Amino acid sequence: MANITTIKLQRQTKARLEHLKEHERETYDQTIRKILYILNRTRKDPVSGNRLLSRIDKNIKRKSINLKKQQAHEDEELNQMKENKNTNEKQ
Repeated sequence: MANITTIKLQRQTKARLEHLKEHERETYDQTIRKILYILNRTRKDPVSGNRLLSRIDKNIKRKSINLKKQQAHEDEELNQMKENKNTNEKQ
């Protein structure tokens, strides 16, 4: 059995963790471990830590752009379906 525990977070903290995820399926545990890893790495080697942060930041921005594109595509499909429905109802 895994060693799992529950922690209480403020909603704002949870939202901030959501924004730090590089991937949609990344767990909170993975995100927190990543933060701790970056902290320790930056303490030992600030240059390396900053490079790592830059890479992660790019991945987060890429995820955000992809999600926006996906949402726009889904909105477009929904609008098309509504138009088709309205056209069929008029006939």
